[in-house]
Amino acid sequence: MATTADVRHDLASLADPRRAEASSRFLQMGPGGYGEGDLAIGVSVPDQRRVAARYWRDLALTETAELLNDGVHEVRLTSLFILVRQFAKGDEEQRGRIFDLVLANTSRINNWDLADSSAPYIVGPWLLDKDRGVLDRLATSNLVWDRRIAIMATFAFIKSGDFDWTFRLSERLLHDPHDLVHKAVGWMLREVGNRDRAAEEEFLARTYRVMPRVMLRYAIEKFEPQRRRAYLSGVAWTTTDARTGAR
Repeated sequence: MATTADVRHDLASLADPRRAEASSRFLQMGPGGYGEGDLAIGVSVPDQRRVAARYWRDLALTETAELLNDGVHEVRLTSLFILVRQFAKGDEEQRGRIFDLVLANTSRINNWDLADSSAPYIVGPWLLDKDRGVLDRLATSNLVWDRRIAIMATFAFIKSGDFDWTFRLSERLLHDPHDLVHKAVGWMLREVGNRDRAAEEEFLARTYRVMPRVMLRYAIEKFEPQRRRAYLSGVAWTTTDARTGAR
């Protein structure tokens, strides 16, 4: 029977010091970075996914929770890959326990790759047919990772054609102080636009002039060059446009 020691052993055997150094820079683990104090050992994401695929069936939730609290970044990310697989294959009780585990450990989901690897695949899917008020709480948290998890969870809603919570949280996070939240909000708005351009532009018409620049750039990334320039120069919507809904 597999144990957490097996997961750690396999990850350690795949460690690459040069990759660890690059990951530390990329995920800003150095002094003053948003990932300050974290430790990377240099295991690629594909390798982590392979380790997760090897062990997800055998590990109890308590063991996966232990991995989620490990001091090594790749161990925590691998634990989330395991949880995503267990969530997808679990019954309602198991899925609920995994959701609760993730929300109880958001302080350990403490970088954007960790949030993005779990929120759209666990938090959002669990809330598809349930009360979503927890997202309001996460979106007003002092912890930047809670706020990123909140908006990234709406990806699951977007995929089902439901954009309301993406717009609701995007408006709430419009003046967030952290660029990692700006990027996530812009990304989710772009995903709305990929499915319903008119819905995204209706939201942008009300917000783009006060939207952080990076958020706007992410949101309009797939727009035609001329339309992007109009948004970035602040003239995408004239009085006539706003009245008629012209695009």
